[in-house]
Amino acid sequence: MTRFQNNDSDVVVVIGSGAGGGTLANELCQAGVRVVCLEAGPHLTGPDYHNDEWPAFQQMAWTDMRTTSGSWRVATDFPNLPAWTVKAVGGTSTHWAGACPRFKDYEFTAQSSYSAVEGASLLDWPITLADLAPYYDNAEIRMGVTHRHGRPPLPANNNYKVLANGAAKVGYKQYATGPYATNATPYDGRPASNQDGFNFQGDKTGAKWSTLVAELPKAGKTGNLDLRPGCHVAQITHDAKGKVDGVLYFEGEVLHRQAARVVCVAANAIESARLLLLSGSPRFPDGLANSSGEVGKNYMRHLTASSYARFEHPVHMYRGETMAGIVADETGLDVARGFVGGYNMETLSLGPAFLAAFADPGAWGPAFTEIMDGYENTAGLWIVGEDMPQSTNRVTLNGDAKDQHGLPVPNVHFDDHPNDVAMRSYAWQHAAELYRAVGAVGVTDTPPYPSTHNMGTCRMSADPTQGVVDRFGRAHDVPNLFVSDGSVFTTGAAANPTLTIVALAVRQAEHIVGQLKAGAL
Repeated sequence: MTRFQNNDSDVVVVIGSGAGGGTLANELCQAGVRVVCLEAGPHLTGPDYHNDEWPAFQQMAWTDMRTTSGSWRVATDFPNLPAWTVKAVGGTSTHWAGACPRFKDYEFTAQSSYSAVEGASLLDWPITLADLAPYYDNAEIRMGVTHRHGRPPLPANNNYKVLANGAAKVGYKQYATGPYATNATPYDGRPASNQDGFNFQGDKTGAKWSTLVAELPKAGKTGNLDLRPGCHVAQITHDAKGKVDGVLYFEGEVLHRQAARVVCVAANAIESARLLLLSGSPRFPDGLANSSGEVGKNYMRHLTASSYARFEHPVHMYRGETMAGIVADETGLDVARGFVGGYNMETLSLGPAFLAAFADPGAWGPAFTEIMDGYENTAGLWIVGEDMPQSTNRVTLNGDAKDQHGLPVPNVHFDDHPNDVAMRSYAWQHAAELYRAVGAVGVTDTPPYPSTHNMGTCRMSADPTQGVVDRFGRAHDVPNLFVSDGSVFTTGAAANPTLTIVALAVRQAEHIVGQLKAGAL
Protein backbone atom coordinates (compact mmCIF):
# COMPACT_ATOMS: atom_id res chain seq x y z
CA MET A 1 0.00 0.00 0.00
CA THR A 2 1.31 3.44 -0.98
CA ARG A 3 2.16 5.80 1.86
CA PHE A 4 3.36 9.36 1.49
CA GLN A 5 5.10 11.34 4.20
CA ASN A 6 2.99 13.59 6.42
CA ASN A 7 5.40 16.46 5.76
CA ASP A 8 5.17 16.02 1.97
CA SER A 9 3.81 19.39 0.92
CA ASP A 10 3.47 18.43 -2.74
CA VAL A 11 0.48 16.09 -2.38
CA VAL A 12 -3.17 16.85 -3.03
CA VAL A 13 -5.28 16.02 0.02
CA VAL A 14 -8.80 14.81 -0.71
CA ILE A 15 -11.10 14.72 2.32
CA GLY A 16 -13.74 12.03 1.82
CA SER A 17 -13.84 9.03 -0.50
CA GLY A 18 -17.42 9.06 -1.76
CA ALA A 19 -18.84 9.91 -5.17
CA GLY A 20 -17.01 13.24 -5.36
CA GLY A 21 -13.83 12.54 -3.44
CA GLY A 22 -13.27 9.00 -4.70
CA THR A 23 -13.84 9.99 -8.33
CA LEU A 24 -11.63 13.07 -8.01
CA ALA A 25 -8.87 11.03 -6.37
CA ASN A 26 -8.89 8.49 -9.20
CA GLU A 27 -8.82 11.12 -11.93
CA LEU A 28 -5.91 12.91 -10.29
CA CYS A 29 -3.99 9.67 -9.74
CA GLN A 30 -4.50 8.62 -13.36
CA ALA A 31 -2.97 11.96 -14.38
CA GLY A 32 0.12 11.30 -12.24
CA VAL A 33 -0.85 13.48 -9.27
CA ARG A 34 -0.04 12.06 -5.84
CA VAL A 35 -3.11 12.01 -3.61
CA VAL A 36 -3.68 11.47 0.09
CA CYS A 37 -7.33 10.55 0.57
CA LEU A 38 -8.50 10.84 4.18
CA GLU A 39 -11.65 8.89 5.05
CA ALA A 40 -13.22 9.19 8.50
CA GLY A 41 -14.71 5.69 8.47
CA PRO A 42 -13.40 2.12 8.16
CA HIS A 43 -12.56 0.23 4.99
CA LEU A 44 -15.53 -2.12 4.65
CA THR A 45 -15.84 -4.42 1.64
CA GLY A 46 -18.50 -6.77 0.28
CA PRO A 47 -17.87 -9.67 2.68
CA ASP A 48 -18.22 -7.27 5.64
CA TYR A 49 -21.73 -6.13 4.75
CA HIS A 50 -24.82 -7.30 6.60
CA ASN A 51 -27.90 -8.04 4.51
CA ASP A 52 -30.01 -7.04 7.51
CA GLU A 53 -31.26 -3.48 7.78
CA TRP A 54 -30.50 -2.41 11.35
CA PRO A 55 -27.11 -4.18 11.71
CA ALA A 56 -26.13 -2.75 8.31
CA PHE A 57 -27.22 0.73 9.34
CA GLN A 58 -25.19 0.56 12.56
CA GLN A 59 -22.19 -0.71 10.59
CA MET A 60 -22.23 1.86 7.77
CA ALA A 61 -24.12 4.99 8.80
CA TRP A 62 -22.58 8.25 9.98
CA THR A 63 -23.97 8.16 13.52
CA ASP A 64 -21.67 10.73 15.12
CA MET A 65 -23.61 13.26 17.20
CA ARG A 66 -25.49 15.86 15.18
CA THR A 67 -28.39 18.09 16.15
CA THR A 68 -31.37 19.48 14.30
CA SER A 69 -33.72 22.44 14.46
CA GLY A 70 -36.53 23.87 12.37
CA SER A 71 -40.06 22.79 11.55
CA TRP A 72 -39.22 19.73 9.43
CA ARG A 73 -40.48 16.44 10.82
CA VAL A 74 -36.98 15.00 10.92
CA ALA A 75 -36.20 17.32 13.85
CA THR A 76 -38.98 15.61 15.79
CA ASP A 77 -38.70 12.06 14.51
CA PHE A 78 -34.88 11.78 14.24
CA PRO A 79 -33.42 14.75 16.16
CA ASN A 80 -29.84 13.46 16.11
CA LEU A 81 -29.94 11.90 12.65
CA PRO A 82 -30.65 14.62 10.06
CA ALA A 83 -28.94 12.61 7.32
CA TRP A 84 -28.65 8.96 6.34
CA THR A 85 -25.10 8.98 5.00
CA VAL A 86 -22.18 6.56 5.25
CA LYS A 87 -18.99 6.77 7.29
CA ALA A 88 -16.76 4.29 5.45
CA VAL A 89 -14.49 4.05 2.43
CA GLY A 90 -16.62 4.78 -0.62
CA GLY A 91 -18.84 7.10 1.41
CA THR A 92 -22.51 7.27 0.56
CA SER A 93 -21.82 5.81 -2.90
CA THR A 94 -21.90 2.45 -1.07
CA HIS A 95 -25.42 3.21 0.20
CA TRP A 96 -27.06 4.99 -2.74
CA ALA A 97 -29.66 3.19 -4.84
CA GLY A 98 -28.02 3.96 -8.18
CA ALA A 99 -30.49 6.34 -9.89
CA CYS A 100 -28.75 8.46 -12.55
CA PRO A 101 -31.00 11.08 -14.16
CA ARG A 102 -29.36 14.19 -15.56
CA PHE A 103 -30.28 17.76 -14.75
CA LYS A 104 -32.49 19.45 -17.32
CA ASP A 105 -31.31 22.62 -19.04
CA TYR A 106 -33.72 24.92 -17.19
CA GLU A 107 -32.61 23.55 -13.82
CA PHE A 108 -29.21 25.23 -14.22
CA THR A 109 -30.97 28.60 -14.57
CA ALA A 110 -33.53 28.39 -11.77
CA GLN A 111 -33.44 32.08 -10.91
CA SER A 112 -34.02 33.09 -14.52
CA SER A 113 -36.50 30.30 -15.26
CA TYR A 114 -38.60 30.59 -12.10
CA SER A 115 -38.45 34.38 -11.72
CA ALA A 116 -38.98 35.59 -8.16
CA VAL A 117 -39.99 32.94 -5.64
CA GLU A 118 -40.60 34.70 -2.34
CA GLY A 119 -38.37 33.43 0.45
CA ALA A 120 -36.13 31.39 -1.87
CA SER A 121 -32.45 32.25 -2.40
CA LEU A 122 -32.45 31.15 -6.01
CA LEU A 123 -29.37 31.70 -8.14
CA ASP A 124 -28.36 30.60 -11.63
CA TRP A 125 -25.47 28.15 -11.80
CA PRO A 126 -22.27 29.58 -13.28
CA ILE A 127 -22.26 26.60 -15.69
CA THR A 128 -24.82 25.27 -18.16
CA LEU A 129 -26.00 21.86 -19.27
CA ALA A 130 -23.87 22.28 -22.40
CA ASP A 131 -20.79 22.79 -20.20
CA LEU A 132 -21.50 19.61 -18.27
CA ALA A 133 -22.80 17.41 -21.11
CA PRO A 134 -19.47 15.77 -22.04
CA TYR A 135 -18.76 15.09 -18.38
CA TYR A 136 -22.20 13.52 -17.98
CA ASP A 137 -21.23 11.22 -20.86
CA ASN A 138 -17.95 10.39 -19.11
CA ALA A 139 -19.72 9.70 -15.83
CA GLU A 140 -22.39 7.48 -17.40
CA ILE A 141 -19.81 5.43 -19.26
CA ARG A 142 -17.52 4.93 -16.25
CA MET A 143 -20.49 4.03 -14.03
CA GLY A 144 -22.08 1.70 -16.59
CA VAL A 145 -25.42 3.47 -16.43
CA THR A 146 -28.26 1.44 -17.91
CA HIS A 147 -30.24 2.79 -20.88
CA ARG A 148 -27.22 4.93 -21.79
CA HIS A 149 -24.42 4.45 -24.35
CA GLY A 150 -25.69 1.02 -25.33
CA ARG A 151 -25.88 -0.38 -21.80
CA PRO A 152 -28.82 -2.80 -21.41
CA PRO A 153 -31.66 -2.14 -18.96
CA LEU A 154 -32.19 -3.87 -15.66
CA PRO A 155 -35.02 -6.41 -15.68
CA ALA A 156 -38.41 -5.31 -14.44
CA ASN A 157 -39.29 -6.56 -10.97
CA ASN A 158 -42.83 -6.61 -9.60
CA ASN A 159 -42.46 -3.25 -7.89
CA TYR A 160 -41.57 -1.69 -11.25
CA LYS A 161 -44.36 -3.50 -13.09
CA VAL A 162 -46.93 -2.03 -10.71
CA LEU A 163 -45.36 1.43 -11.15
CA ALA A 164 -45.20 1.17 -14.95
CA ASN A 165 -48.73 -0.17 -15.34
CA GLY A 166 -50.07 2.59 -13.10
CA ALA A 167 -48.06 5.21 -15.01
CA ALA A 168 -49.52 4.01 -18.31
CA LYS A 169 -53.06 4.01 -16.88
CA VAL A 170 -52.85 7.67 -15.82
CA GLY A 171 -51.22 8.81 -19.06
CA TYR A 172 -47.55 9.12 -18.18
CA LYS A 173 -45.10 8.35 -21.00
CA GLN A 174 -41.59 8.66 -19.54
CA TYR A 175 -41.09 5.52 -17.45
CA ALA A 176 -38.39 2.86 -17.57
CA THR A 177 -36.20 0.66 -15.37
CA GLY A 178 -33.39 3.19 -15.57
CA PRO A 179 -31.07 5.00 -15.90
CA TYR A 180 -29.34 3.20 -13.01
CA ALA A 181 -25.68 2.50 -12.25
CA THR A 182 -26.24 -1.16 -11.44
CA ASN A 183 -25.11 -3.70 -14.00
CA ALA A 184 -27.70 -5.70 -15.91
CA THR A 185 -24.79 -7.56 -17.53
CA PRO A 186 -21.11 -7.67 -16.44
CA TYR A 187 -19.28 -4.41 -17.04
CA ASP A 188 -15.90 -2.90 -16.14
CA GLY A 189 -14.89 -5.89 -14.02
CA ARG A 190 -18.15 -5.82 -12.03
CA PRO A 191 -20.73 -8.62 -12.23
CA ALA A 192 -24.36 -8.39 -13.21
CA SER A 193 -26.87 -7.78 -10.46
CA ASN A 194 -28.16 -10.92 -8.79
CA GLN A 195 -31.35 -9.04 -7.86
CA ASP A 196 -30.73 -9.65 -4.16
CA GLY A 197 -32.87 -6.73 -2.99
CA PHE A 198 -30.15 -5.15 -0.84
CA ASN A 199 -28.86 -1.81 -2.09
CA PHE A 200 -28.89 0.50 0.90
CA GLN A 201 -27.01 -2.09 3.01
CA GLY A 202 -23.94 -2.18 0.78
CA ASP A 203 -23.76 -4.23 -2.39
CA LYS A 204 -21.98 -7.50 -1.53
CA THR A 205 -21.43 -8.43 -5.20
CA GLY A 206 -20.15 -5.12 -6.54
CA ALA A 207 -22.72 -4.97 -9.37
CA LYS A 208 -23.64 -1.42 -8.32
CA TRP A 209 -21.11 1.30 -9.07
CA SER A 210 -19.45 2.88 -6.07
CA THR A 211 -16.07 4.48 -5.60
CA LEU A 212 -15.27 1.58 -3.26
CA VAL A 213 -15.42 -1.00 -6.05
CA ALA A 214 -14.61 1.14 -9.10
CA GLU A 215 -12.67 4.39 -8.67
CA LEU A 216 -10.49 3.73 -5.63
CA PRO A 217 -9.10 0.34 -6.74
CA LYS A 218 -8.14 1.89 -10.08
CA ALA A 219 -6.49 4.81 -8.32
CA GLY A 220 -4.63 2.38 -6.06
CA LYS A 221 -3.11 0.57 -9.04
CA THR A 222 -1.39 3.76 -10.18
CA GLY A 223 0.78 3.92 -7.06
CA ASN A 224 -0.32 7.52 -6.61
CA LEU A 225 -3.02 6.96 -4.00
CA ASP A 226 -2.46 6.97 -0.25
CA LEU A 227 -5.88 5.98 1.10
CA ARG A 228 -6.15 6.38 4.86
CA PRO A 229 -9.35 5.05 6.47
CA GLY A 230 -10.19 5.93 10.05
CA CYS A 231 -8.83 9.46 9.66
CA HIS A 232 -11.26 12.19 10.71
CA VAL A 233 -10.21 15.67 9.55
CA ALA A 234 -10.67 18.33 12.23
CA GLN A 235 -9.26 21.44 10.58
CA ILE A 236 -7.76 22.80 7.37
CA THR A 237 -4.75 25.04 7.99
CA HIS A 238 -3.37 27.88 5.91
CA ASP A 239 -0.19 29.93 5.59
CA ALA A 240 0.39 33.64 6.16
CA LYS A 241 -0.81 34.43 2.63
CA GLY A 242 -4.11 32.64 3.13
CA LYS A 243 -3.34 29.58 1.00
CA VAL A 244 -4.14 26.20 2.52
CA ASP A 245 -1.05 24.26 3.51
CA GLY A 246 -2.33 21.16 5.27
CA VAL A 247 -4.95 19.47 7.42
CA LEU A 248 -5.16 18.30 11.01
CA TYR A 249 -6.81 14.90 11.44
CA PHE A 250 -7.55 12.39 14.15
CA GLU A 251 -6.49 8.79 13.67
CA GLY A 252 -8.14 7.21 16.65
CA GLU A 253 -7.41 9.65 19.44
CA VAL A 254 -4.07 10.81 18.00
CA LEU A 255 -3.93 14.15 16.19
CA HIS A 256 -1.73 14.29 13.07
CA ARG A 257 -0.94 16.89 10.44
CA GLN A 258 -0.72 16.22 6.71
CA ALA A 259 0.91 18.91 4.57
CA ALA A 260 -0.73 19.70 1.24
CA ARG A 261 -0.27 21.60 -1.99
CA VAL A 262 -4.02 21.54 -2.66
CA VAL A 263 -6.94 20.51 -0.43
CA CYS A 264 -10.23 19.20 -1.84
CA VAL A 265 -13.16 18.86 0.56
CA ALA A 266 -15.64 16.10 -0.28
CA ALA A 267 -17.12 15.17 3.09
CA ASN A 268 -20.83 15.51 2.16
CA ALA A 269 -22.69 18.81 2.44
CA ILE A 270 -23.10 18.69 6.22
CA GLU A 271 -19.53 17.77 7.13
CA SER A 272 -17.91 19.86 4.38
CA ALA A 273 -19.62 23.01 5.66
CA ARG A 274 -18.85 22.05 9.24
CA LEU A 275 -15.15 21.57 8.41
CA LEU A 276 -14.85 24.99 6.78
CA LEU A 277 -16.54 26.58 9.79
CA LEU A 278 -14.21 24.68 12.15
CA SER A 279 -11.23 25.98 10.16
CA GLY A 280 -11.75 29.63 11.04
CA SER A 281 -8.73 31.74 11.96
CA PRO A 282 -7.90 35.42 12.54
CA ARG A 283 -7.61 35.77 8.77
CA PHE A 284 -10.90 33.93 8.23
CA PRO A 285 -12.86 34.79 11.40
CA ASP A 286 -16.19 33.45 10.12
CA GLY A 287 -14.77 30.19 8.79
CA LEU A 288 -12.40 29.27 6.00
CA ALA A 289 -13.50 30.56 2.57
CA ASN A 290 -16.47 32.33 4.13
CA SER A 291 -16.04 36.03 3.36
CA SER A 292 -19.46 35.85 1.68
CA GLY A 293 -21.08 34.44 4.81
CA GLU A 294 -22.57 31.70 2.59
CA VAL A 295 -20.78 28.65 4.05
CA GLY A 296 -23.44 26.38 5.52
CA LYS A 297 -26.37 28.32 4.04
CA ASN A 298 -28.84 27.16 1.39
CA TYR A 299 -28.91 23.57 2.64
CA MET A 300 -31.09 21.42 0.39
CA ARG A 301 -32.21 17.82 0.82
CA HIS A 302 -34.68 17.34 -2.05
CA LEU A 303 -38.42 17.18 -1.57
CA THR A 304 -38.36 13.51 -0.50
CA ALA A 305 -41.50 11.73 0.52
CA SER A 306 -42.79 8.24 -0.24
CA SER A 307 -46.00 6.46 -1.10
CA TYR A 308 -46.71 2.83 -0.21
CA ALA A 309 -49.73 1.17 -1.77
CA ARG A 310 -51.40 -2.06 -0.66
CA PHE A 311 -53.06 -4.47 -3.06
CA GLU A 312 -55.30 -7.51 -2.74
CA HIS A 313 -52.57 -9.83 -3.99
CA PRO A 314 -48.81 -10.17 -3.29
CA VAL A 315 -46.36 -7.79 -4.94
CA HIS A 316 -43.15 -8.82 -3.14
CA MET A 317 -41.60 -5.38 -3.74
CA TYR A 318 -38.44 -6.50 -1.93
CA ARG A 319 -37.49 -8.93 -4.72
CA GLY A 320 -35.06 -7.46 -7.21
CA GLU A 321 -33.25 -4.15 -7.02
CA THR A 322 -34.36 -1.69 -4.35
CA MET A 323 -34.66 0.96 -7.03
CA ALA A 324 -35.06 0.02 -10.67
CA GLY A 325 -37.74 2.26 -12.08
CA ILE A 326 -38.34 5.96 -12.73
CA VAL A 327 -41.33 7.97 -13.90
CA ALA A 328 -39.98 11.29 -15.19
CA ASP A 329 -43.09 12.98 -16.63
CA GLU A 330 -43.36 15.43 -13.73
CA THR A 331 -39.80 16.76 -14.06
CA GLY A 332 -40.74 19.53 -16.47
CA LEU A 333 -41.37 23.16 -15.58
CA ASP A 334 -45.14 23.68 -15.37
CA VAL A 335 -46.26 26.39 -12.96
CA ALA A 336 -49.92 25.51 -13.62
CA ARG A 337 -49.44 22.70 -11.08
CA GLY A 338 -49.04 25.33 -8.36
CA PHE A 339 -45.26 25.18 -7.89
CA VAL A 340 -41.98 25.67 -9.73
CA GLY A 341 -39.54 22.84 -10.39
CA GLY A 342 -40.36 19.19 -10.86
CA TYR A 343 -40.00 15.74 -9.38
CA ASN A 344 -39.27 12.09 -10.22
CA MET A 345 -41.14 9.07 -8.92
CA GLU A 346 -38.78 6.15 -8.31
CA THR A 347 -39.44 2.61 -7.14
CA LEU A 348 -38.51 2.05 -3.52
CA SER A 349 -38.58 -0.94 -1.25
CA LEU A 350 -37.85 -0.97 2.47
CA GLY A 351 -37.66 -4.12 4.55
CA PRO A 352 -40.17 -4.67 7.37
CA ALA A 353 -37.84 -3.16 9.98
CA PHE A 354 -37.24 0.09 8.10
CA LEU A 355 -40.82 0.35 6.87
CA ALA A 356 -41.93 0.13 10.51
CA ALA A 357 -39.50 2.92 11.42
CA PHE A 358 -40.08 5.25 8.49
CA ALA A 359 -43.60 4.74 7.11
CA ASP A 360 -45.13 6.90 9.84
CA PRO A 361 -42.61 7.49 12.64
CA GLY A 362 -44.16 7.08 16.07
CA ALA A 363 -47.42 5.64 14.75
CA TRP A 364 -49.18 2.74 16.45
CA GLY A 365 -52.61 1.14 16.50
CA PRO A 366 -54.82 -0.27 13.72
CA ALA A 367 -53.60 2.07 10.95
CA PHE A 368 -49.98 1.12 11.64
CA THR A 369 -50.67 -2.61 11.85
CA GLU A 370 -52.56 -2.40 8.57
CA ILE A 371 -49.37 -1.14 6.90
CA MET A 372 -47.26 -3.91 8.38
CA ASP A 373 -49.80 -6.70 7.89
CA GLY A 374 -49.99 -5.76 4.21
CA TYR A 375 -46.23 -5.87 3.66
CA GLU A 376 -46.15 -8.67 1.05
CA ASN A 377 -48.93 -6.97 -0.90
CA THR A 378 -47.23 -3.56 -0.89
CA ALA A 379 -45.61 -1.54 -3.68
CA GLY A 380 -43.58 1.58 -2.98
CA LEU A 381 -42.17 4.66 -4.63
CA TRP A 382 -40.01 7.58 -3.57
CA ILE A 383 -40.70 11.17 -4.60
CA VAL A 384 -37.52 13.10 -5.47
CA GLY A 385 -38.25 16.74 -6.18
CA GLU A 386 -36.49 20.08 -6.23
CA ASP A 387 -36.69 21.91 -2.92
CA MET A 388 -36.11 25.63 -2.79
CA PRO A 389 -32.79 26.92 -1.42
CA GLN A 390 -33.30 29.21 1.56
CA SER A 391 -30.54 31.08 3.34
CA THR A 392 -32.12 30.18 6.68
CA ASN A 393 -31.82 26.46 5.93
CA ARG A 394 -28.27 25.96 7.03
CA VAL A 395 -25.55 24.03 8.78
CA THR A 396 -24.00 25.79 11.78
CA LEU A 397 -21.75 24.76 14.65
CA ASN A 398 -23.51 23.79 17.88
CA GLY A 399 -21.13 24.83 20.62
CA ASP A 400 -23.32 23.19 23.26
CA ALA A 401 -22.74 19.67 21.90
CA LYS A 402 -19.37 18.04 21.19
CA ASP A 403 -18.42 14.96 19.20
CA GLN A 404 -16.03 12.20 20.30
CA HIS A 405 -13.07 14.44 19.44
CA GLY A 406 -14.36 17.39 21.47
CA LEU A 407 -15.36 19.36 18.37
CA PRO A 408 -18.65 21.29 18.08
CA VAL A 409 -21.19 19.17 16.23
CA PRO A 410 -23.09 20.39 13.18
CA ASN A 411 -26.64 21.60 13.67
CA VAL A 412 -28.87 21.21 10.62
CA HIS A 413 -31.76 23.68 10.49
CA PHE A 414 -34.48 23.16 7.92
CA ASP A 415 -37.95 24.53 7.19
CA ASP A 416 -40.01 23.55 4.17
CA HIS A 417 -40.62 26.35 1.69
CA PRO A 418 -44.29 26.77 0.62
CA ASN A 419 -43.23 25.58 -2.83
CA ASP A 420 -41.95 22.35 -1.25
CA VAL A 421 -45.24 21.80 0.56
CA ALA A 422 -47.26 22.40 -2.61
CA MET A 423 -45.11 20.01 -4.64
CA ARG A 424 -45.22 17.28 -2.00
CA SER A 425 -49.01 17.48 -1.71
CA TYR A 426 -49.40 17.32 -5.48
CA ALA A 427 -46.94 14.44 -5.76
CA TRP A 428 -48.62 12.40 -3.03
CA GLN A 429 -51.99 12.89 -4.73
CA HIS A 430 -50.68 11.80 -8.13
CA ALA A 431 -48.79 8.83 -6.71
CA ALA A 432 -52.03 7.66 -5.09
CA GLU A 433 -53.88 8.10 -8.40
CA LEU A 434 -51.20 6.05 -10.17
CA TYR A 435 -51.54 3.19 -7.69
CA ARG A 436 -55.33 3.28 -7.49
CA ALA A 437 -55.46 3.08 -11.28
CA VAL A 438 -54.10 -0.48 -10.94
CA GLY A 439 -56.22 -1.54 -8.01
CA ALA A 440 -54.60 -0.28 -4.81
CA VAL A 441 -56.86 -0.78 -1.80
CA GLY A 442 -54.94 1.66 0.37
CA VAL A 443 -52.10 4.19 0.04
CA THR A 444 -49.90 5.53 2.83
CA ASP A 445 -48.20 8.91 2.43
CA THR A 446 -44.83 8.66 4.17
CA PRO A 447 -43.18 11.88 5.40
CA PRO A 448 -39.52 12.71 4.71
CA TYR A 449 -36.98 10.77 6.72
CA PRO A 450 -33.25 11.45 7.28
CA SER A 451 -31.69 13.02 4.21
CA THR A 452 -29.66 11.06 1.70
CA HIS A 453 -29.40 13.92 -0.81
CA ASN A 454 -27.48 16.70 0.95
CA MET A 455 -26.62 19.73 -1.16
CA GLY A 456 -25.93 23.41 -1.37
CA THR A 457 -23.97 24.47 1.71
CA CYS A 458 -20.95 25.70 -0.32
CA ARG A 459 -22.72 26.71 -3.47
CA MET A 460 -21.23 27.70 -6.81
CA SER A 461 -21.65 31.30 -7.89
CA ALA A 462 -20.28 33.66 -10.50
CA ASP A 463 -20.35 36.50 -7.94
CA PRO A 464 -18.05 35.78 -4.95
CA THR A 465 -20.46 37.59 -2.64
CA GLN A 466 -23.27 35.14 -3.44
CA GLY A 467 -21.55 31.80 -2.98
CA VAL A 468 -18.48 29.94 -1.78
CA VAL A 469 -16.87 28.41 -4.89
CA ASP A 470 -16.50 29.22 -8.57
CA ARG A 471 -17.58 27.17 -11.59
CA PHE A 472 -14.82 24.64 -11.00
CA GLY A 473 -15.51 24.27 -7.31
CA ARG A 474 -12.51 26.41 -6.32
CA ALA A 475 -13.08 28.58 -3.24
CA HIS A 476 -13.47 32.24 -4.15
CA ASP A 477 -11.33 33.21 -1.14
CA VAL A 478 -8.61 30.52 -1.23
CA PRO A 479 -6.92 29.69 -4.56
CA ASN A 480 -5.80 26.16 -3.67
CA LEU A 481 -8.93 25.00 -1.83
CA PHE A 482 -11.67 23.11 -3.68
CA VAL A 483 -15.03 21.66 -2.69
CA SER A 484 -15.81 18.44 -4.52
CA ASP A 485 -19.22 17.13 -3.47
CA GLY A 486 -22.91 18.05 -3.51
CA SER A 487 -22.15 21.06 -1.32
CA VAL A 488 -21.42 23.03 -4.50
CA PHE A 489 -24.91 22.65 -5.96
CA THR A 490 -26.35 26.09 -6.61
CA THR A 491 -29.84 24.60 -6.80
CA GLY A 492 -30.97 21.01 -6.35
CA ALA A 493 -33.02 20.20 -9.49
CA ALA A 494 -35.22 17.08 -9.51
CA ALA A 495 -32.42 14.64 -10.36
CA ASN A 496 -30.74 12.39 -7.82
CA PRO A 497 -27.40 14.14 -7.27
CA THR A 498 -24.75 11.39 -7.60
CA LEU A 499 -24.36 11.43 -11.39
CA THR A 500 -23.92 15.21 -11.33
CA ILE A 501 -21.43 14.98 -8.43
CA VAL A 502 -19.35 12.50 -10.43
CA ALA A 503 -19.52 14.61 -13.60
CA LEU A 504 -18.44 17.72 -11.67
CA ALA A 505 -15.59 15.79 -10.02
CA VAL A 506 -14.25 14.65 -13.40
CA ARG A 507 -14.46 18.24 -14.67
CA GLN A 508 -12.80 19.57 -11.53
CA ALA A 509 -9.96 17.06 -11.77
CA GLU A 510 -9.30 18.11 -15.35
CA HIS A 511 -9.11 21.72 -14.20
CA ILE A 512 -6.82 20.97 -11.25
CA VAL A 513 -4.42 18.95 -13.43
CA GLY A 514 -4.28 21.80 -15.92
CA GLN A 515 -3.60 24.32 -13.15
CA LEU A 516 -0.89 22.12 -11.65
CA LYS A 517 0.83 21.72 -15.01
CA ALA A 518 0.64 25.47 -15.55
CA GLY A 519 2.19 26.13 -12.14
CA ALA A 520 -0.90 28.02 -11.01
CA LEU A 521 -1.44 25.80 -7.97
